[in-house]
Amino acid sequence: MDRPADPGVPSKLQDQQPTNAVSAAEPGSGSRFDNADRMLHAALARLTGGIAPAALLLAYSDWLIHLAAAPARRLEIAAAAAQAAERYAAAARDVTTPWASIKPQPQDQRFTGADWELPPFNLLAQGFLLAEQWWHLATTGVRGVGRQNEAIVDFSMRQVLDAMAPSNFAGSNPEVIRKTLESRGQSLFEGWQNWLEDWRQLCATGGLSAASPFVVGRDVAVTPGQVVYRNHLIELIQYAPSTDQVHREPVLIVPAWIMKYYILDLSPHNSLVKYLTDHGFTVFMISWRNPDAADRDIDFDAYRTLGIDAALEAIAGIVPDLPVHGVGYCLGGTLLSIAAATMARDGIHRLHSITLFAAQTDFTEAGELTLFINPSQVAFLEDMMWQRGVLDTTQMAGAFQILRSNDLVWSRLVRHYLMGEQSVPNDLMSWNADATRLPYRMHSEYLRHLFLNNDLAGGRYLVDGRPISLSDIHTPMFVVGTLRDHVAPWRSTYKIHFLADAEITYLLTSGGHNAGIVSPPGGNGRHYQVLTKAADARYLGPDDWLAAAPRREGSWWPEWLHWLTARSGEKVPPPPLMSDPALGAAPGSYVLQR
Repeated sequence: MDRPADPGVPSKLQDQQPTNAVSAAEPGSGSRFDNADRMLHAALARLTGGIAPAALLLAYSDWLIHLAAAPARRLEIAAAAAQAAERYAAAARDVTTPWASIKPQPQDQRFTGADWELPPFNLLAQGFLLAEQWWHLATTGVRGVGRQNEAIVDFSMRQVLDAMAPSNFAGSNPEVIRKTLESRGQSLFEGWQNWLEDWRQLCATGGLSAASPFVVGRDVAVTPGQVVYRNHLIELIQYAPSTDQVHREPVLIVPAWIMKYYILDLSPHNSLVKYLTDHGFTVFMISWRNPDAADRDIDFDAYRTLGIDAALEAIAGIVPDLPVHGVGYCLGGTLLSIAAATMARDGIHRLHSITLFAAQTDFTEAGELTLFINPSQVAFLEDMMWQRGVLDTTQMAGAFQILRSNDLVWSRLVRHYLMGEQSVPNDLMSWNADATRLPYRMHSEYLRHLFLNNDLAGGRYLVDGRPISLSDIHTPMFVVGTLRDHVAPWRSTYKIHFLADAEITYLLTSGGHNAGIVSPPGGNGRHYQVLTKAADARYLGPDDWLAAAPRREGSWWPEWLHWLTARSGEKVPPPPLMSDPALGAAPGSYVLQR
């Protein structure tokens, strides 16, 4: 597509196209046998939801073979089954005492209602929880089983059990029964109507996309601003100042391209962008283009050159001779770390500080998401993407939903179909449904170089043919982890402490990967811990850090704002806000692409 030129950006970046760091197979290239295998795998992926059958088979084989060779362990498992049966029998003899044999975990919301304390439903729930506990014992702790294979077996068995939970069925869920009786069957009828509507939509469009009252540019992503630069991969938004004076150093936010950028500019009351502009910062935001099959060969490094490098060049044309506060969220934070290490290697000084939100730089403990990342699974995904040119939104959404299937799948089905309820959308849910695609080459390189090989943390990641090292980063860093993060577990993000040679302020906040970051002041029940490590200080392990870091109540945003302000210069008049009709106003055009 044509890209309007910006006078503040060198022509080498205006004209730069995505480069191909690694040769990618085109559809139809290679031997006909290879292509036939790829096509078979792509077709199989549609049936399995992108899960490689070989990866599951290898994991279960590893577990079963080692279990067969461990008779003492089998006796222990059998004894545990007998003990569970005794506990269940004791609970059955005393049905008037709820949770006599086992209680749900605090995070398990399936059996929290008062109706679940009534017989026989309480007995059903206890039996399920005992079975769940026993299967966890049976699938873990078998000597010799590979750690990832053990996790795959445990996780997949948990998914099967979650589907069989008594809370998922009308006849065994007392809350469903109560609502059915109170509504005289109207709730079931409305649930049936919900199911029919979803089925019609599925047949018509191939997916489910609930109508949302939140419109981009009208209800969300409404902070005033202007698109000041555009290339094939990004639009750069400069937000209008809301104060008479601003700090000299601007802020550049690099969001993940897995979803749309406006999670950091949701409604006015919870927009991080508005929070920053209201406190005197000039804010720039990268809005990534939603790729299609024609973009299959955009590589990972193109997101650095056409993304961060191009944005910094554009900002230098608007706010010349000033370093920038770089902020990266999730995968955007990983990319920002790569860009920072590259600039440090090459002696380029463009970043005044670095902030990472729920971003990983070491992927050895990347949580349950790594269960989907092994050589068999990556090859399977590559064949699926090879045919389509992109990783489709359904695969992305499915992977994240399965990590929290009780909250995002089964509880929704119960409310929607068995209780006849309609979900009340909010701005975060609306953003979550606004998914994006990922280019074939980029995602393949990301999975292999970062997840599988952990090249970035190992000093093997190459940029322009030469390795980079995070230890070259000496810029002050503010790193945020979230307690309940299923995508970037906080202990994984904490590893930046022994990778970067910089002053690091680490903050751990309540909440998950999204809701923990979108945490404006004024919310209830939020808390965080924060501690600063000097560049020359000794390393403190995560458990010791957790014990030493003081706990504070409320939103963490003011803490970060104080940190940014302390590292910013005096206030000056705001820089000019360009107005180019060819580029348009915020939120831009790329965020509207489907």
